[in-house]
Amino acid sequence: MKHPLRQRLSGVLELAPDASAIEYDRQWFTYRQIAALAGDIATTVDGRCQVGILLRNRPTFVAAFLGVLLAGGTVVVINPSRGDDRTKADIAALDLPAIVGETDDLTNLVPPQSGSRLLSVSALDAPPHVVSAGDGAAAERPGVAVRMLTSGTTGPPKRIDLTYDMLAHSVMGIEWDRSPGPTAVRKGVAIVNAPLVHIGGVFRVLQCLVDARPFVLLERFELDKWADAVRRHRPRAVSLVPAALRMVLHSSLTREDLGSIRAVTSGTAPLSADDADAFQRTFGIPVLTSYAATEFGGGVAGWTLADHQKYWQTKRGSVGRANPGAQLRVVDDDGNPLGPNQPGLLEVKPPQLGPAADWMRTTDMARIDEDGFVWILGRADQAIIRGGFKVMPDDVRAALESHPAVQGAAVVGRPDDRLGETPVAVVELRKDASTDADDLLAFLRNRLARYEIPTEITIVGSIPRTPSGKPDLSAIRNG
Repeated sequence: MKHPLRQRLSGVLELAPDASAIEYDRQWFTYRQIAALAGDIATTVDGRCQVGILLRNRPTFVAAFLGVLLAGGTVVVINPSRGDDRTKADIAALDLPAIVGETDDLTNLVPPQSGSRLLSVSALDAPPHVVSAGDGAAAERPGVAVRMLTSGTTGPPKRIDLTYDMLAHSVMGIEWDRSPGPTAVRKGVAIVNAPLVHIGGVFRVLQCLVDARPFVLLERFELDKWADAVRRHRPRAVSLVPAALRMVLHSSLTREDLGSIRAVTSGTAPLSADDADAFQRTFGIPVLTSYAATEFGGGVAGWTLADHQKYWQTKRGSVGRANPGAQLRVVDDDGNPLGPNQPGLLEVKPPQLGPAADWMRTTDMARIDEDGFVWILGRADQAIIRGGFKVMPDDVRAALESHPAVQGAAVVGRPDDRLGETPVAVVELRKDASTDADDLLAFLRNRLARYEIPTEITIVGSIPRTPSGKPDLSAIRNG
């Protein structure tokens, strides 16, 4: 019997075959076109095996992704933008029976000695081309829908197994196994600008598909293309990672440009309360932050619009309250639960893992107040110990980003013979803005303790970022 997620996806593709499903580069593609390539992929791959996909934000890869799920297989996410050598090594280590990609990616990134079956996809109206028959084999992963890459903020990305049950819970809701599904294609159009190699992109696409909601698929977040899509389709809600939200905030866009939007959701990285407030002052739109991780299979906490209207002024800076079915607590280093407003390590029981799930310890420092609102204080494994004083990089980053000339910032620790470590920062400036390191240091002296002030600030053209929009701290340390 088909899993309910597979049943839902099949049903949506058959609901209104000639209705518009995905807009890409201002061209609409129908559910029939998506279903055709998805069906070709489903019949070409072994439904029980793992299938690597060199994912790019294009309709062909949405169809390929669906095809593997419809066949009951496991999608193994491969990021073709991580650099040729790293991607080749990743593919060699995976030893997959099949890999789907564009011809250039398959030629340039799959090692010649690979035994994988290589399938090239070029258009929705063209069946996949078998580039290499292959003889590779990989162990089955029963029940696993996607082997998802983490963001790789602090080190090499790793893969997390997301089961069909976890995905269904995240995109179809708590009663996913009893959900009847849509009876017609939705009228509103969503905008997906998160990358498919990141969990945010996968969830956004699958949410649109299971709800039969047409969507605009952007190759990446580009301000002009995103704003054009907002003006043309007038969505009521959009999702922006903090880096993108700051680009919108400091752009020339007006309230009229974003007039249809009633709320912005933001996650994947910390967003300061000052930026959230500035966005609402500028555009009249509340920002609803959330807390999620690939390991949890989705979100576990967030703001609702009702909570925001009632509590934001007294709870500003929080990432909201536990989602339905989720449990959160804060513990000390020995695992003992702490009381309201006491800082410690955050532990989570994600609803996606079911009621019998064990507590999962995160690397995030947090506090939870008496009303259940959660504040993320920074990552414990990123804390910089400077001469015995603890410096949380997110506090320094937020202070730098409050400077009117700063578009974004990132802070890492640098070894120091005398103090152990000291904070250093890289800063990206807003377009047409100017400042220098001395000015930024003077700005910080009124906002941070002396031990928190970076020993060096470097102004760069652009901060290296992961696909999810977070600063790539490994690249910054090694840069």
